[in-house]
Amino acid sequence: MEKTAVEYIAFWHTQLMDTDRIPIILLAFLLCSIVGMITGPLAGNAWPFFWRIPDLIFGRLGARLDRTHRSKADLMARGFFLTVLVIVPAAFIGVAFENISREMPVYGVTRVMLLSLLLSAGTIWFSLLKLYFAMEHNKVGQGAFYAIARTARINLAAGDDYGVTRAAITLSARSFDKGLVAPALWFLIGGFPAACTYATLAALCWRFGKNGLGSGFAAVPLALERLLGMIPSLLSALLITLAATFTPTAKLHKGLAAWFGHKNRSPYEQGGAPVSALAWALNVSVGGAVQDLSGSALKGEWVGPQGATAKLDHKHLRRAIYINVMAHILFVAVLLATYMWGGIL
Repeated sequence: MEKTAVEYIAFWHTQLMDTDRIPIILLAFLLCSIVGMITGPLAGNAWPFFWRIPDLIFGRLGARLDRTHRSKADLMARGFFLTVLVIVPAAFIGVAFENISREMPVYGVTRVMLLSLLLSAGTIWFSLLKLYFAMEHNKVGQGAFYAIARTARINLAAGDDYGVTRAAITLSARSFDKGLVAPALWFLIGGFPAACTYATLAALCWRFGKNGLGSGFAAVPLALERLLGMIPSLLSALLITLAATFTPTAKLHKGLAAWFGHKNRSPYEQGGAPVSALAWALNVSVGGAVQDLSGSALKGEWVGPQGATAKLDHKHLRRAIYINVMAHILFVAVLLATYMWGGIL
């Protein structure tokens, strides 16, 4: 018996994702947004709480293994060893999360709370707004940008206010991608095991990746994270581009231009398409050379339209926050539309 086109669509739709997980994603996003805005980032780190686990357990070990005087091949082998050492337990944690949420559902609350540990939203907004209000009142001290520096792993005390603003704007795009869209999509596809595996890879890249400009120690996790994160990254960039439509003074046609050509675009390891889309939509220049928290000088790419200003102030940050919030709203709308479409199929 031949299948109709709708039946084929329904078959592939159910194979790719479980739409029954979408309400869990929405509630987890709401929870981490509210709690994050109330409490702020824990110890100045606005990334998902789950990222702290590999950092706390394996951070010191990774720092000892990452020796710049070693050959690149040796460092890559060490990085591979650490990646396997971290990823295998992460997958088992994901399975444990599934079992716990199944055996103790508590009306679905357990699943929502566990997933919220893999997401970030409110803590990022808290950090960005704290910096914005400090800049608006000309009271930018280290306390105002500590969370931005800690989360981005950049020594902002060594730069000026322009550099702080560029780092904050870049972080707003990267956090939307790595802290929400990517883990949510992998949870939608593979449940907690897939989401925990991706979150662990992202945490390793954050801790040791140095925006892809390091010695090669993080080459393996960077490659694996790119494999899993490329499609979510493109979706994040698309939502940021569309969010420019609803942002005063942002330019949609500039955001669309970020999708074409290769000049002044952000490499994937430095934020990729989401950062490019945001910089072009705001008609600003972000990136450039920075110093990470370990003291390494990282010569990042400049990202933005030709001739765009890199001297950014609180007004630029305000527009970036606006686009960030609108992108989150659009992502929620996409999830709701997908859930409704799944119900129809």
